[in-house]
Amino acid sequence: MSHTHCCNHGSKNSENPNEIGINYSLYTKIDLDNVECLNESIENSVYHIHIRRMHERFDVDKYVESDADPELLFNIPFSGNVKLKSIIVMGADNNSHPNKLRLYKNRPKMTFDDVNLQPDQEFQLTIDSNGTVEYNTKPVVFSSVHHLSMHFPGNFGEDLTKIYYIGLRGEFSEAHHHGVTICNYEVRPNISDHKVSNTSLWRKSRS
Repeated sequence: MSHTHCCNHGSKNSENPNEIGINYSLYTKIDLDNVECLNESIENSVYHIHIRRMHERFDVDKYVESDADPELLFNIPFSGNVKLKSIIVMGADNNSHPNKLRLYKNRPKMTFDDVNLQPDQEFQLTIDSNGTVEYNTKPVVFSSVHHLSMHFPGNFGEDLTKIYYIGLRGEFSEAHHHGVTICNYEVRPNISDHKVSNTSLWRKSRS
């Protein structure tokens, strides 16, 4: 697959990481009851990296590691609509760090059978053990996201992939639920609803 038009490289941000972390607060908008990770070695370890503030990212006791091979797939539903602006992916300072990220928007319950679909955006990742490399998403494409799937197809050469932290930056708006209005439209007149008196009919026949 050619990556000429779909790959972007993050760049180091010179700001204080703790100040950057204030903006990476979309973890509070994730629907945690329905988040999932496919091919994680420890069940429910996905919660370790999706409920963390940025300043907690250096707690190396909490991570997600792949199981049978280096591949990982995250399904992340939000509790409303998100305008996703950028992503941080932090791993160890070795070859277990993921080397690529493929993003899919609004495709709930993706499986590994679906990852051959064209992603909405793809990034070539660099090894980032400090969580300071930001990958900017396409503003138009990710302006209205209620579900985000993140596919990590491999790493820099290890048998398993390990991720310590994923940061999501953007804007959030509550989902609006509109009630359904039921309308009855009269297609064929019902004679019983349009009674005409015999007197009226007799007068029309005499005119």
